[in-house]
Amino acid sequence: MTRPEPGADGAHTPTAVLLRGGAIIGAHGEPERADVLVDHGVIRAVGPELAVLSGVHEIACDGRLVLPGFIDAHSHAGSLVHDPAVQLALLRQGVTTIVTGQDGVGPAPGDGRYADRYFAAIDGSHPTYRGGGIGALLAGYDGTTPVNVATLVPAGTVRHEVMGDDTGPATGGQLVAMRELVREGLAAGAVGLATGLDYVPGLFADTAELAALCTEVAAADGVYVSHMRGGYEGNARAGLDEIADIVRSSGVRGHVSHLHAPVALAVSALTELAETGAPLSFDAYPYSRGCTILSMLLLPASLARPGTDDLAHAIRDDAGRVRVRGAVLDRVLSRADLGTGWAEQITLSHVPAAEFHALQGRTLADAAEATGSDPVDLALDVLVDSALQVTAVMRVPQPRTADELAPLFRLPGHTAGSDGIFVGTHPHPRAFGTFARYLQEYVRAGRYTWAEAQRHLSTTAVERLGLGARGTVAVGAVADLVVADAERVRARSTYEHPMLLAEGIDDVLVAGVPVLADGALTHATPGAGVRRDRGRTG
Repeated sequence: MTRPEPGADGAHTPTAVLLRGGAIIGAHGEPERADVLVDHGVIRAVGPELAVLSGVHEIACDGRLVLPGFIDAHSHAGSLVHDPAVQLALLRQGVTTIVTGQDGVGPAPGDGRYADRYFAAIDGSHPTYRGGGIGALLAGYDGTTPVNVATLVPAGTVRHEVMGDDTGPATGGQLVAMRELVREGLAAGAVGLATGLDYVPGLFADTAELAALCTEVAAADGVYVSHMRGGYEGNARAGLDEIADIVRSSGVRGHVSHLHAPVALAVSALTELAETGAPLSFDAYPYSRGCTILSMLLLPASLARPGTDDLAHAIRDDAGRVRVRGAVLDRVLSRADLGTGWAEQITLSHVPAAEFHALQGRTLADAAEATGSDPVDLALDVLVDSALQVTAVMRVPQPRTADELAPLFRLPGHTAGSDGIFVGTHPHPRAFGTFARYLQEYVRAGRYTWAEAQRHLSTTAVERLGLGARGTVAVGAVADLVVADAERVRARSTYEHPMLLAEGIDDVLVAGVPVLADGALTHATPGAGVRRDRGRTG
């Protein structure tokens, strides 16, 4: 194809685009030949041989599929989406909308400083937001990025705004104040509420507090999205049961973040909960390893408070270091996903401390040997010198194959979510490969049809989260569109080389404007802050 001509402001902004000669997923679920005409951000016509119109920019799609833009239902790119490298990583996978505010931490409400202190190693630091709430956060994306950004109200940030570092239960007055912040965020367009119940301060919130906040979410027809409590591998059923209790008591719709549990247990539990009145949707990525902040993995909550030097004080003398070492070992040895050999399971992903920067990409065991240290002592020193802003990739003892994961990913409540982290020199490859990997390992390998892929990677998330008239290639839908080469699409990122771009998706439109052409950014910025659609159907 030829690139559209840039407008006076340098952005590629054709008013009408014809995607010629491709195929769409038809009414019977099979690809069928169709042209797609878009104008002023909306699909205007779909048919086998649309007439050629003068002044319309054409994209030759012969032999390729035209699909609705993919929805990353669990993204950590909201503060980094203005970075061209991040934009390219998303668009080369076909992602046109990301959902942020995940794990209970985000810039808004408040002035963004809490998120910067605690989650900068995961989310990065937002370049412009300095206050104004969810409305201001969403407005900052309008016309400034090539992808759309939706957000959840982050419950941990809400709790910190009202309660600071208080670890106790909320008082009546504090709960009223938190509910008001949730209500304001939803009114400003947030798609729901997110919790991170293994993170500070979310882990201090009890079920009753969460249910009270979720009554506001239910009233607004939003969704409750939860990084559930107590880990996933060894305690998945208890975490799912707590979400189900909140769903039943508040009437909210429930969604599980990055569900990563034994497949048979997860399928059985989700099926049972649906039958007993608590149907849960969930997002997942097609990788076995996880990634999170190292402080959450290793430290007791009392030493993991963001923006403090609690850990440095605790290990300032030999006796203190012995106590903290014991706490760390007790913690890692009790985790089903770590246990014996835990230091070989953890790879340092992002280490900002200059002294330890070169350790990124090495396991804790390897890094300790290379520096003549002990894994626990090294981890403590790295955390102190990096102000806790360290992320790590965790290898699991028994990785699951695509065939083993398929029953979970075929459940009707499944949506694709990368949980992608773009901070650091050695990130988890899911940030650069999740959606392409789904197409490669599940469609091309015969585990999904293309119709199923369209639903799991786009339509279900649109319906569940209320993202407007997206998720379909039909007249009247928002023209967020992906042109995919069915034979060529694949993920290239690996654990050894995690930042390689995906292949097979070279042309992407957002709001009818080409944002990726011939595999390169056009530098158009038609993306927007997506406000919750109160007329959702899911």
